[in-house]
Amino acid sequence: MDFFGRLNRDIRFAQAANRLSQRIKPIKADSVDLVCDDFEAAVDQWSDRIAVTDESRSVTYRELDMLANRFGHWAKGRNLRRGDTVALVLPNRIEFLAAWLGFSKVGVAAALINNQLTGAPLAHCIRISKAHHVIADMDTWRAVEDAGRSLDHSLMVWVLGLEEEDEASARRGLDAAIKGASAVRPDRSTREGLTNRSTALYIYTSGTTGLPKAAVISNSRARLYMRAFAAVTETKPHDRVYCVLPLYHSTGGLCAVGAALLNGAALIVRKKFSASHFWPDVVATEATRFVYIGELCRYLVNQPEQPDERAHKLQLAFGNGLRGDVWEEFQTRFRIPRILEFYGSTEGNASVFNFDGKAGAIGRIPRFLRGRMNLRLVRFDPETEEPIRGANGLLQETANGEIGEAVGMIGTEARHEFVGYADKAASQKKIVEDVFTRGDRWFRTGDLMRRDSEGYFYFVDRIGDTFRWKGENVSTTEVELRLAEAPNVAEAIVYGVPVPGAEGKAGMACLVAEGRFNAKAFAAYVDEELPSYARPIFLRLRKVMDTTGTFKYRKVDLVADGFDPDRTSDTIYVRDKGTYVRMKPERYRDILAGNVKL
Repeated sequence: MDFFGRLNRDIRFAQAANRLSQRIKPIKADSVDLVCDDFEAAVDQWSDRIAVTDESRSVTYRELDMLANRFGHWAKGRNLRRGDTVALVLPNRIEFLAAWLGFSKVGVAAALINNQLTGAPLAHCIRISKAHHVIADMDTWRAVEDAGRSLDHSLMVWVLGLEEEDEASARRGLDAAIKGASAVRPDRSTREGLTNRSTALYIYTSGTTGLPKAAVISNSRARLYMRAFAAVTETKPHDRVYCVLPLYHSTGGLCAVGAALLNGAALIVRKKFSASHFWPDVVATEATRFVYIGELCRYLVNQPEQPDERAHKLQLAFGNGLRGDVWEEFQTRFRIPRILEFYGSTEGNASVFNFDGKAGAIGRIPRFLRGRMNLRLVRFDPETEEPIRGANGLLQETANGEIGEAVGMIGTEARHEFVGYADKAASQKKIVEDVFTRGDRWFRTGDLMRRDSEGYFYFVDRIGDTFRWKGENVSTTEVELRLAEAPNVAEAIVYGVPVPGAEGKAGMACLVAEGRFNAKAFAAYVDEELPSYARPIFLRLRKVMDTTGTFKYRKVDLVADGFDPDRTSDTIYVRDKGTYVRMKPERYRDILAGNVKL
């Protein structure tokens, strides 16, 4: 790139950064203007415009606000008070947004729980939120009731769409109660004493080990997400933002929501992503923006060509995790004028944006803005999984091209705060002190990256055993715990293995079986106990596990072998049509060639 090319790029970056800065500038930690106030301001400006469309209906900004008010008054009617929590276990639908926005108007927090969870993980998420009320629908209430039986506190389950109630249970229909609540905005005095520091939401993240952790989303953090994406996407009232990502995650639930609802645009939500129906639906809904994760884009690229894939009105795709090898084909084939990739984490305090669309980069920090950004890469020891300290006891920043862990400086500004998790001990583990100066505190992202000489950042991998599959973080520790309880399983090691052409890593479990291994029974067990994205794709059966001198499993050797049947005498299985079948050479070759959908 010549001098003028670099200059134009830097000017574009500076302009985008300025838009972002101006939009988030009003957010102060002690301000009494909350996320619901931002929403109400949008309602007052665009009351008659369409706000949200789901599979069943559309609502205007005024109608969405009235529904949110009803949820708020319902919460007050149930004697819920400021600081209490209601858990939502729902798919993408209008009521999902109306519920948490309404609760925020009366100071009640909402725990946004993955609606695919069942059993112990679901019970854990409800337990750590301290919610005594859960809102579910006809597809999720049974799993909630089952999980509730293992809780040590009472649980009332409110079900959208439930017509026949069982008076002997703690399950009630919610529709009539919401319709009977007032549609008038709760008076601002209801939230007197609340500030941007007050908790608005809990959004769950699996972290590197163990069960999901509840990230505390303060009002300031929710406003930062929403206002930032309202700024960087440059959405206008005539735009329509298409979202098939779950609203219980921050990318769909805050970034996409903010891009639409704070700019007067329409948000189109769908319960799930379908690669074959994506383009016809995008065309039919006249979407002009859509939010992605990298896997979504790869699925679309792998689909056969269809007429609608270039008949759309999309002007921008924004999201994270779009790999460089998919990026260019995705943008060219589908004629997407602009792609906006970003990096950030639900609980983290550091983020970067790729404003100029350099393929494969997750963001950029130009040299002239480096002092204003709080993201740095520090040298990292993969053996100890800890940052490396120099002779002076401080951490060492990486050189260009060197892989290091990304850390974010913890400061007093709203955008640099680290609120952490509901579990304070888990929060402390994410903080490292004495980084570049004595007494400074930085947030450990757990992400490995590298930076080039032009300031572009590239994602490398996650630290530890967690891997991503189907857009979700999978905790190997949690899956191992569940598999160890499976019939005839004595030991289980779980890890992620790369699959050519697939985003993230596929789950693989190495098992020691007691007696004869029953593949059909094992498949039925994992279907019952684990969400779809956490179910192992590959299995490896062996008689005994190899361990190190300190009795730790040698997982590194298993990862190196992958699912190649020629690298081991152990039996390899692959998930197929609801069960597991032995890996045959021809099936292995088909997987490598990308001819098998996993």
